[in-house]
Amino acid sequence: MKRVSLVLIGAALLLLCWPGWSAAEPSGAGKVVYWIPVEQEVERGLSAFLERALTEAEEARAEAVVLEIDTLGGEVEAALEIGKLIRRSSVPVIAYIRGEAISAGAYISLNADQILMAPGSAMGAAEPRTFSGEVADPKTVAFWSSNMRAAAEQGGRNGDVAAAMVDRNVEIKGLKKKGELLSLSAEQAVEWDMADRIVPSEREVLPAIGLGDAEVVEVELTPAEKFARWVTSPYVVPILLLLGLGGIALELLTPGFGVPGAVGLLSFGLYFFGHYLAGLAGMETVLLFVAGIVLMVIELFVPGWGIFGVLGLISLGTAVVLAAYDPAFGIISLSVALAITLIGVWIAVKVFGMKGVWAKIILKESQQNESGYTSSRDWKHLVGKQGITLTPLRPAGWVQVDGEKYDVVSDGGMIPAKTAVKVVHVEGSRIVVRRIDTTEEKTSEEEK
Repeated sequence: MKRVSLVLIGAALLLLCWPGWSAAEPSGAGKVVYWIPVEQEVERGLSAFLERALTEAEEARAEAVVLEIDTLGGEVEAALEIGKLIRRSSVPVIAYIRGEAISAGAYISLNADQILMAPGSAMGAAEPRTFSGEVADPKTVAFWSSNMRAAAEQGGRNGDVAAAMVDRNVEIKGLKKKGELLSLSAEQAVEWDMADRIVPSEREVLPAIGLGDAEVVEVELTPAEKFARWVTSPYVVPILLLLGLGGIALELLTPGFGVPGAVGLLSFGLYFFGHYLAGLAGMETVLLFVAGIVLMVIELFVPGWGIFGVLGLISLGTAVVLAAYDPAFGIISLSVALAITLIGVWIAVKVFGMKGVWAKIILKESQQNESGYTSSRDWKHLVGKQGITLTPLRPAGWVQVDGEKYDVVSDGGMIPAKTAVKVVHVEGSRIVVRRIDTTEEKTSEEEK
């Protein structure tokens, strides 16, 4: 089943990366206009998609690119990157606001060569906010306001109106009072020269820009780009990190490798693969991720007493922060996921006890004054006794002797569960067992 799962996951990743999933090719006859949707949330996955689409338009020598915009905004960094892509494009870019161009959507629109708006559409309300929904600090507001102003002015539009979409302190006579946040309807945008004209429908966009006879090439997201947009969403990232850390923590608490470990590795794999597709994770991040996975696999099968596991988690954590579109967001998401995971581990230990890899690095014995300051119990009476392994010994695990459970280590190599063993040595609280071979077991039965 594990091999089948790996094959299926590998096939899915190959399908996501398959180069055949691309936009329709132009016929090569006459003028060509590329039609690109800018929908949902603005994030780095959208930036990677637009970079690919604009490059295709340039290679096809398109007459124009139409960005059909309907978004409520998103990441500031992603919007700034998209703005650069639009300004660097050798093909004229027309923004057609079909629904809303709010926040980052307004910034993207202002970078276009022309802005067309559908009846009932709106643009503005670009006040930056934190992930928790609070208004950003004054420094961030000033930074974003200056970028909105610059985007408007490079297109010959009113920079004060653009700044008023961000900063409540900006006042514009006849349009906005101090303390309000500016959002323009289609009619207002045209009146204040923030948009060029109102176009009733998509069919009338090309005639409005003088390209009514051009062939339209509709660019769509590939499966890989859809996946990258989903994975890099600020709402999905914390969930993946929580599942990743929680799955690995549960795996370290339980002997062997099972569902929790698979879920944890798959979640981290989705996180890094999606960020790699979006262009956020470089080769050094991938190497740190692989190193972290290798170290944790070593911890599961080689006696490392927790060292390999801790180093693996540190490597994974560093890779998570480096891959995030914003290191601060990565640190916050990872910290929240880690805090929830630690609470879950504490509850699991209280309910089920300490097992697995963590049992190797946790001191279980306590010093009791009533017992004459003895730091550990004497288990020497177990030497020579036989028992059965309750879990695999790698080399640590659990053994049942005379109806009691004991935390033991093997004298060398792995011993599977439900295997007969014999206590051969006791040193303090360290109980060493050895597998009983067939000859020894027969001799023991004859003596009885």
